[in-house]
Amino acid sequence: MSDSNGNGETLLDRLQRKRDGRNVDPALGVLSGEGSQQRVKDPEGAYPAHGQQVTHLPSRAEPQREDAPSYYGLPAVKEPVWIWSIPTYLYVGGVAGAASLLGLAADVMGGPRLAKLGRRCLWVGTAGDMISTVLLIHDLGRPERFLNMLRVFRPTSPMSIGSWVLAGSGGLNTLGVLLAHRPGWMGVVGRSAAAGAAVLGMPLAGYTAVLLCNTSVPIWQATHRALPLFFMSSATAAAGSLLSLLPHAPHEARVLRPYRLAGKVAELVTGVAVARDAARVSEVARPLKEGVSGALWKTSRVCSAAGLLLDVLPGRSRWKHVAADVLTTAGALAARFAIFHAGKASARNPQATFQGQRQGLGAAEVKGNTLAADGKPLKFPLPVLR
Repeated sequence: MSDSNGNGETLLDRLQRKRDGRNVDPALGVLSGEGSQQRVKDPEGAYPAHGQQVTHLPSRAEPQREDAPSYYGLPAVKEPVWIWSIPTYLYVGGVAGAASLLGLAADVMGGPRLAKLGRRCLWVGTAGDMISTVLLIHDLGRPERFLNMLRVFRPTSPMSIGSWVLAGSGGLNTLGVLLAHRPGWMGVVGRSAAAGAAVLGMPLAGYTAVLLCNTSVPIWQATHRALPLFFMSSATAAAGSLLSLLPHAPHEARVLRPYRLAGKVAELVTGVAVARDAARVSEVARPLKEGVSGALWKTSRVCSAAGLLLDVLPGRSRWKHVAADVLTTAGALAARFAIFHAGKASARNPQATFQGQRQGLGAAEVKGNTLAADGKPLKFPLPVLR
């Protein structure tokens, strides 16, 4: 362009001058108001030099050091926002699933002699499924949010699978309660539905642990091998104890006792495995030793061990059996709340995330795998410096 003013500035220069980002009112850059009154007491600590903050590669630091480098000491992951209804749902859903499975075993192996026990298990499973749905909706806030989870079926999503398992178990158990005692084809449909709900029993008891372990919360992620087995074992013990507290015949007690004993033994063994997996990183295991979650975890272990001990001691006194079942129930419920609160505490601790990653755990454990369960390439492995 040849058009210019007396200073030799062209039209293009004037257009660019107005849009080049430098035509800002200098008064806007003046710090005023309350912000201008702030003072930094330690400038060196507030604005450290680059070489003073990190003097070595974080991935080569001693991973167990409490002062190992982190992102300014801030949490690396968000704390779960779930409320009390979730750990309650973890317990109730587990009991419902384990009771449904026992009901199928009683019908298949016991025949008419254990028909009442099978029907009692069916009622416990149905009630548990309904209460679980209410608890889940209570946490979600609105019923349509639960229905929205059923709009798609994703085999790679524990939440999607779990939503369908809960919906399927509840629907099949309800059909079983309504139709199983009817004659003819309606009874066949009802008994088949009850059997289908029993097949979904253990997945219902264990999928919640799989869901937790698929998050980025350090302690849930670190216990991904043992936590599902712990939830299923605990659910078996809790269901057997709850059914034992309900009125039952002596011949039914001979079925309930080995069922709950197997669950109690497995719960103690898998509980040790959960603590061992978490202890691979000291900061990850801290919530199981300290604070509210630590107290709940220790309480659950003591209650479960005491319940098993009372159950195997000789003697047929009613109070002993009631005390054993109450202790087992309290231990199972306390364990769910302990795992729940431990996850919240673990997410708030940045070292729980960074130390695990520097030891090649957590997300780095998928190194070497190239495909996910759905056949799609994994985003990992990420290189971990050692």
